[in-house]
Amino acid sequence: MSSKRIETLCAMLEPAVNAVGMELWGVEYISQGRHSILRVFIDSENGVSIENCEAASHQLSGVLDVEDPINGEYNLEVSSPGLDRPFFKFSQYAGFEGELIKVRLQLAVDGMRNFTGRLVAAENDQLTFEVDSKTLTVSINQIDKANLVPTFD
Repeated sequence: MSSKRIETLCAMLEPAVNAVGMELWGVEYISQGRHSILRVFIDSENGVSIENCEAASHQLSGVLDVEDPINGEYNLEVSSPGLDRPFFKFSQYAGFEGELIKVRLQLAVDGMRNFTGRLVAAENDQLTFEVDSKTLTVSINQIDKANLVPTFD
């Protein structure tokens, strides 16, 4: 599913998630024929409970049944972003400076396409990471996938 279609889907689903007091963190669509998955990540300052996921799932199912934005069969999954939360938009990196993030770029930068680095700064759609004692700055548009690396103290 194209990023434009995902954006449209997010705009459609966000009011339903907000209606149950949650924030829409992001949406993934995994196309696998009859076993496709629409995964909706929700979050809040107080965390996410099973009851929050159930309430959001109920709201989202209603919107998806009426709007019918996806052709074919799929399963709806609603969950928290988890400890290894994926990042979907630039604003989500705020507050994670100093944390380790696993990144996959669309194309290699300085010979690196996949790396784990400490987020140093997130400014003006640019993310700066410390990777193996080197500094690497990439545009948010260059990132294919990024996840927080959980650390346990």
